[in-house]
Amino acid sequence: MKRRRLGRSGLTVSEICMGTMTFGNQADEPTSRAILDRAYDRGVDFLDVAEVYPVPPEFKYAGASEEIVGRWMADKPRDRLVIATKVAGPGGGWFLAPVRENRTSLDRHHIQRAIEGSLRRLRTDYIDLYQTHWPDRDVDQEETLRALDELVRTGKVRYVGCSNENGWGLMKGLWTSDRDGLARYETIQNNYSLLSRRFEDDLAEVCRREKVSLLAYSPIAGGVLSGKYQDGATPPGARFTIYRDYNPRTKAMTARFLNDGTRASTTRFMQIAGEAGMAPATLATAWTLAHDFVGAALIGATRVQQLDDTLAAAEIVLSKEVLAACDAVSREIKYPMG
Repeated sequence: MKRRRLGRSGLTVSEICMGTMTFGNQADEPTSRAILDRAYDRGVDFLDVAEVYPVPPEFKYAGASEEIVGRWMADKPRDRLVIATKVAGPGGGWFLAPVRENRTSLDRHHIQRAIEGSLRRLRTDYIDLYQTHWPDRDVDQEETLRALDELVRTGKVRYVGCSNENGWGLMKGLWTSDRDGLARYETIQNNYSLLSRRFEDDLAEVCRREKVSLLAYSPIAGGVLSGKYQDGATPPGARFTIYRDYNPRTKAMTARFLNDGTRASTTRFMQIAGEAGMAPATLATAWTLAHDFVGAALIGATRVQQLDDTLAAAEIVLSKEVLAACDAVSREIKYPMG
């Protein structure tokens, strides 16, 4: 497994990161532990959690994913793992299962409460990368960054990052940190895949110029690029099968990922993958990793067997011809992706 440095930090991580959003609902604890074992055995030492995971939470409760990871970590050398987790922020309200009351703010009080909960559930005394899960436009970034900087200074957190942020928000945060001498965002965790290239509009340039690494989530677009939703299929237990009727927001998300345009383009990506002798999910993950501003691709799974195709991407360097073919498809077909 190749390694990459995150931002200007001292963290070097496996270029594939194991995401845990399904742990505790779509994947029960034995399955989650088996997934972690397989990834770890293949060289993945970078794990991404969040205080609100799993999603959707009604099957268990928010925080269960951190607890599962914490129990799994108990017999592993802590210094051989890079653990990332997130403080929810205001966007977390849609998960409907708060891990603490009135947690919809990135002010100092809520950040302090959030980190204590995550440390307890993960059974560790520090977090390698602590990220804001969603922006909070009602709290000045200076307060948020000062609270995060305090966690770094006290040793509870090594580095900080943001997630689901736009170009203005990332640059405002970097400017504030530079002005006030605070810990800065070394990473940004955003959606990026063959079906969602909006990150390239301006954030990719910010990452390159400011040396911030993208942690690209949903490199196979929530499973769409694996081909399992083709021909109108709705696999039982799959993300968009669940999201389709979960609530208005997830229903709208499903419509963005699953529509005539995304299915048509997925058909063509599957053809490119077949001609290149690889699985569609391998192609999609390798394509994401081919970009210089990407620090890691975050993969997910509900079954151990699903890891084979995505982990295989770490062993592949896509040819110029395959990259060009992928670009031609993703830039030619129009679809309402966010």
